[in-house]
Amino acid sequence: METDSVAELVTRALAALRAATDPDNPDNPDNPDDPDDRDDWREYVSLLWRAAADGAAALPLGLELIGSADPIEREAGCDLLRDTGKQHEAVRAGTATALVALAQRETEGRVLRSLARAIEMTYDPRAVPVLVTLAGHPEAEVREEVARSFAEVITGLPDGPDIRTLIGLTQDPDQHVRDWATFTLGVQAEVDSPAIRAALWERTADAHAGTRTEAIRALACRHDPRAVPLLAGLLDNPEGAHVLTFSAAQITDAPEPPPALPEYEPGDDWVTDAVNACNPARRTRLDAWAWELVSTLHRLRPDLDAAVSMERFGWGRSLGVAAAFGPSDYDMEALLARADGDPTRAAELVAADLPRALPDTPPGPRPH
Repeated sequence: METDSVAELVTRALAALRAATDPDNPDNPDNPDDPDDRDDWREYVSLLWRAAADGAAALPLGLELIGSADPIEREAGCDLLRDTGKQHEAVRAGTATALVALAQRETEGRVLRSLARAIEMTYDPRAVPVLVTLAGHPEAEVREEVARSFAEVITGLPDGPDIRTLIGLTQDPDQHVRDWATFTLGVQAEVDSPAIRAALWERTADAHAGTRTEAIRALACRHDPRAVPLLAGLLDNPEGAHVLTFSAAQITDAPEPPPALPEYEPGDDWVTDAVNACNPARRTRLDAWAWELVSTLHRLRPDLDAAVSMERFGWGRSLGVAAAFGPSDYDMEALLARADGDPTRAAELVAADLPRALPDTPPGPRPH
């Protein structure tokens, strides 16, 4: 049973953080600002997460720490608020207010990095202008954290301030900033525009291999035909391709599979999915199967409002059904397997899954 109080956990976490970042500690790595492989850093992360589980007690402690004169305590305060916000939705608005105020006065780079991580987890639109401002920070580590931290607060506007900032960060002189900005813009921000594609296309010639790869995958997610030969090059890597490359290959709508794709072992799910998705005949059959399924379902259950949809930046198709007892969603591939490839059988399964609405009950006698 957990016996430590929140205050005790935070006190121990602070001690671990000081050890992890102490340049005089002989066990420190060459870069004390990147201690992820250190036992004391892992202890710090674990202790804060445990403390944040008690949101009512963790919130005031986090707010107190970010007001400290000690930057280590302000950093820990931001991290504690981040973990608390991830675990407790009720604290997010107040956390966002406090972090916006901290951003206006904070000057320490390591605190600003933690602040960027924390304000993302508030899921609050007020985070966007804070991150936009921090994107101009002189320290590359802060800009990198900003590039990572837009993911959960994306506005969804193709010309929003977040997207314009990410486009700018894809041209950053630091390769790690470019890499993360390209990933966030290209994969996590599910928006598209000529300006976004132009920025991604520019990065396909990046000297940094990771950035170049992210740009190619991002263009593939947007069904951009220019990505097809570049994606084929990634799949042709003698060391093998990343799982995200296989995911991108599913989306390209290329007229035929990239030459290297069938050479991979078919045992892994992502390889099988990519091979199936890149098969034009299979795509055509699945589209026809989906149409027959929906038509049959409308005939069997006219009370159901059924439609097939596809992720904008994905391959998977899903069947959405609005029923009397609420909406239901089916993965089309899974439903196809469940029905042994028979769309009529699939429609019957869905119809059986979803109960019909009860007939209207006649009103009873009015009370006297």
